[in-house]
Amino acid sequence: MSDTSLGELLAELDCWSEAGRRLRLWLRDDDAVAPSPALDRLAGMSERFALPVLLAVIPMLTEPALAAALRAAPSLLPCQHGCRHQNHAAAGMKKAEFGAGRPHAEAAADITAGRQRLGDLLGASVLPVFVPPWNRIDPDLARALPEFGFAGLSCFRGFGLGGDGPALVNSDIDVMDWHGGRVGRSLQALALEIRDQIAARRQQPEGTDTLGLLLHHRDHDETAWTALQTLLATLTAHPVIVTTDPGRLFWDRSAA
Repeated sequence: MSDTSLGELLAELDCWSEAGRRLRLWLRDDDAVAPSPALDRLAGMSERFALPVLLAVIPMLTEPALAAALRAAPSLLPCQHGCRHQNHAAAGMKKAEFGAGRPHAEAAADITAGRQRLGDLLGASVLPVFVPPWNRIDPDLARALPEFGFAGLSCFRGFGLGGDGPALVNSDIDVMDWHGGRVGRSLQALALEIRDQIAARRQQPEGTDTLGLLLHHRDHDETAWTALQTLLATLTAHPVIVTTDPGRLFWDRSAA
């Protein structure tokens, strides 16, 4: 653990406090399909820090047993994560299930089928939020998501709709290093990236005061779990941080 990196993060949070700003912290976890010890660990962490998790569930890969597991873990809030988490991008392009190169009618049929199956499995607990696999979706298709019953969309920082569409709330920080071996990132790296991200955001107008951490419980190693535990303990102890229910976050954004 790096006391220096955490100290620098805390110093930036103090700057937010001096500016009279608050930061809404929320969690998203991708690729849920079944009960597991890792899912139980995620639920325990969520409850410990009073931080509900937007749980992106892959409809066509989900086991029916997940329904009972989520009833026992009310802080995990399911939403739709694509359809099959299947890459449809052309060779040489970045992976995407719902990218610009896919016929709209075909993509729409998959979104509809996935929404139906998730509703059949998990019922009314499913939030009307769409999370595209690999955080990529054709903007035109994204703007049409309300036609399929979605009020919200979550990708990764930098993605924008550039027009009408669902309430967009992106995640900001991924705890995993996918290119370095699918391993958890160090606490130092995460703390410094958060510091840099929120320092830049502090220079922007209010309305950009959210911080979304992106998790993948099925892939977390001990480095990821330990770093996440320390980060959440550090962040939630600071008065600037407002622990936020993701459902409320999307509702607020859609009502704005």
